[in-house]
Amino acid sequence: MKKSWIVIIIILLVGFLAYSYVKGSYNSMVTLSESVDKQWADVENVYQRRADLIPNLVATVKGYAEHEKETLEGVINARSKATSTTINPGDLSAQNIAAFQQAQQGLSSALSRLMVVVERYPDLKANQNFLELQSQLEGTENRIAVERRKFNESAQAYNTSIKLFPKNLFANMFGFDKKPYFEAQSGAENAPKVEF
Repeated sequence: MKKSWIVIIIILLVGFLAYSYVKGSYNSMVTLSESVDKQWADVENVYQRRADLIPNLVATVKGYAEHEKETLEGVINARSKATSTTINPGDLSAQNIAAFQQAQQGLSSALSRLMVVVERYPDLKANQNFLELQSQLEGTENRIAVERRKFNESAQAYNTSIKLFPKNLFANMFGFDKKPYFEAQSGAENAPKVEF
């Protein structure tokens, strides 16, 4: 009789330990997944900040360079496309991130063309509103780089966690998939050509 109680206690103890381990593994994967989703929201937040600065920048430039209509419309259209491309954190995939990145790259290119136009207008370059907006835009670009790096760090921690044994078994069982990284645009490894 005493042996059967010992066996029951050992079975219950092993069952409790197994349950605790699976529960802990599952909860840590959920926590890391939520961390990646939060970081993605932070990436989108700084991109939105950049998009919010653009109407003021365009309005300031428009006052000085009205005949640069094509460039200004290009910036407005690129902003519209960039702000309409969003990703639900639960649907992070390499293809969705690439589409988001492509829309943002279109906006970056349009802004670069706008800055080239600005060089033709010395009065605009000296305008205090323009200088402040340009400074905010530069700061936002730095924030974008920081948030993208943090997103990749979160994705790496999550991806590493779900690949390690025995968590990989639980990750497969509970449907935890690898999160994609925010990657550099193709051609970014080549230095731009500067000609004078």
